Amino acid sequence: MDTIIKRIEQLKKEKDIAILAHYYTDSRIQILADCVGDSYFLSKTATEIPQKTILFCGVTFMGESAKLLSPEKTILMPDSTADCPMAHMADIDEIRAVREKYEDVAVVCYVNSTAEIKAHSDVCVTSANALKVVKKLPNKNIYFIPDANLGRYIAGMIPEKCFILGDGFCHVHTSIKKENIQKAKELYPEALILAHPECTQDVLEIADYIGSTSGIIDYAGKSNAKVFIICTEMGILHELEAKNPDKTFYSVGHRQFCPHMKRITVEQVLEQLENADNLVTLDEEMMGNANKALEKMMVMSK
Repeated sequence: MDTIIKRIEQLKKEKDIAILAHYYTDSRIQILADCVGDSYFLSKTATEIPQKTILFCGVTFMGESAKLLSPEKTILMPDSTADCPMAHMADIDEIRAVREKYEDVAVVCYVNSTAEIKAHSDVCVTSANALKVVKKLPNKNIYFIPDANLGRYIAGMIPEKCFILGDGFCHVHTSIKKENIQKAKELYPEALILAHPECTQDVLEIADYIGSTSGIIDYAGKSNAKVFIICTEMGILHELEAKNPDKTFYSVGHRQFCPHMKRITVEQVLEQLENADNLVTLDEEMMGNANKALEKMMVMSK
């Protein structure tokens, strides 16, 4: 493994390629990366770093978002089969039907969606900026896709708007059960419960803090508490433990594991640095429409 890592470091410098990795990837991938973050942060970083070629260690929609925001750059993916099932849980025909049924509707698309879905949406949001963006929209009706749990959470804080929710979900976050958290709390009664808004409503109701992946990391770092029960994908534990060696973090169970994110291997990273042949390519017309929704998010989230 040491030989592979040395070769990766050598190729990064020789070819001037930046490696970006999501918090949910394997810890060995995060260690290799030039930058680790959530999907929004990484896409924004891709627009700002000087490198013209980026190896994006995440699932497909993340590579697409990076390409949409940086069309002049080459975006490589270590494994094109690493996909997010929820990204496909919205439907173009359903969007058209909702637009016909509701006047004054805004189609709000979670960034965890395909480029095609983004192209048919009015604005994108992330779990970190959804509340701010939706509040600013002038529309009374909000069609929130694909994640129903995040949409329901945001809707609860904006009662003046009418939400129509998609029926998508994240299989990792919905696998986190209230009863398992309560059992963990019995073992660690001093622990605070930190939950991602993709979790189900009953989980969010017992959480001490609800926030995005980056929000959870920020909250844990600033908190005076020393023990935490983490309700999101367990890959986040690498960053939490690295930044807070004096604190203890527990996941709720072994199912807090995204097999798609964990599909990316060190060997695949090396292969792409050597061959650079797994490029993200998108239809130009679709890129133009999808980019409008992403750029609108960038403006409205400031």
